[in-house]
Amino acid sequence: MSNDEKHSRREFLKTAAAAGAGAAFALSGAASYSRVLGANDRINVAYVGMRSRGWALAQSGYLAGGTEVAALCDVDSRELAEKSAAAAEMTGRRPAAEKDFRRTLESKDVDAVVIATPDHTHAPFTIYAAQAGKHVYVEKPCSHNPREGELLVKARDRYGKIIQMGNQQRSAPTSIEAVQDIRDGAIGRAYMGKAWYSNTRGSIGRGKKVPVPDWLDWDLWQGPAPRRDYKDNYVHYDWHWFWHWGTGEINNNALHELDICRWALGVDWPERVISSGGRYHFDDDWEFYDTQTASYEFPGGKQIVWEGRSCNGFKHFDRGRGVTIHGTDGTILLDRNGYLLYDHDGNLVKQVNERGQSGTTDLVGAGALTDAHMSNFFAAIRDGAEQRSPIDEGSLSTTLCHLGNYAQKLGRVLEIDTSNGHVKGDREAMRLWEREYEKGWEPGI
Repeated sequence: MSNDEKHSRREFLKTAAAAGAGAAFALSGAASYSRVLGANDRINVAYVGMRSRGWALAQSGYLAGGTEVAALCDVDSRELAEKSAAAAEMTGRRPAAEKDFRRTLESKDVDAVVIATPDHTHAPFTIYAAQAGKHVYVEKPCSHNPREGELLVKARDRYGKIIQMGNQQRSAPTSIEAVQDIRDGAIGRAYMGKAWYSNTRGSIGRGKKVPVPDWLDWDLWQGPAPRRDYKDNYVHYDWHWFWHWGTGEINNNALHELDICRWALGVDWPERVISSGGRYHFDDDWEFYDTQTASYEFPGGKQIVWEGRSCNGFKHFDRGRGVTIHGTDGTILLDRNGYLLYDHDGNLVKQVNERGQSGTTDLVGAGALTDAHMSNFFAAIRDGAEQRSPIDEGSLSTTLCHLGNYAQKLGRVLEIDTSNGHVKGDREAMRLWEREYEKGWEPGI
């Protein structure tokens, strides 16, 4: 985010806050609610993982109205100090600050937790929070492996807490309208979704073992993952490309568009998954794939295909990311900022743009859709509003991405049990279904 963008957003937040909670809801595009918030309705929120996306979520949470930035948590002492000061400036109240997430959960004053930490911590932290009686908004992907996704659904059912995943396009008014158009037959029988993501990421080089920086608690950063020595190309972003902590580009970004395709086509578990690609652009430590095409075949004659290019940013339809949904009578082109409906001859029939824009291929993704998705989360807690992304839906889309990675890693077609997503007749694939944990950090229900 540029300095001008940060300044504009800060000014917007101050204006919204001054106008009151009701105006903040209107500005964020959220639904209006029938009752006025009282003092006991305020939701005290702890934000965990404060760099980039985490800070964007904290701003959106404040913008929603009726919430308090009660606590911030980060294992990077620099980020914790900087964002604590920024939160005090934004809200007029300095939040509690902790580096250990578990200490934050001990507070009875915290009602909800927003998690934007590295992928390997998402599910364990969510489960710990639900066990502590907190509602949870967890960034995508909600799991590091499919077993964790299953545990998240069990945790929701066992502890009775709202758990929402941060696939914010589910709250986009134009995406909701586009999916309804598909349901109403605007493109006939919808049978295929094509998703894509392209970026110009650079090389991560060859990491060197170096002393852990004095601003980082490396043990807490690793959390549930078995311990490894620190290298200089892990923190803060390039952990995404290592199997030990990350989940690759397909779960880092394709998850958003695969989720939209699945929603639009009305499908759940696929019958088979195949993937091809590799680490083509650079020769470095990156363990996942910078070029990947994953294909999913579903019951009823439907298919979703994702094309990812992490290091070549050439766009499709002048978009770095998006989806097309194809049917017997036409096609819908859809992204975070609007959609276009074409008839079977390729003529533009309808175009609808989002009122507020959202980031697409930057590292923050802030904007109107995050504001709306956070507001939906709080409305579900406060008023029982229908969730846009309940954790069973989020977990299913996340596991689709895991299956794409496993098909690529093993180099073969995976046959899937459509009742639960498990790989049929493939012990090697099912050994990837879960991971080992650092002793004392194992998640359990």
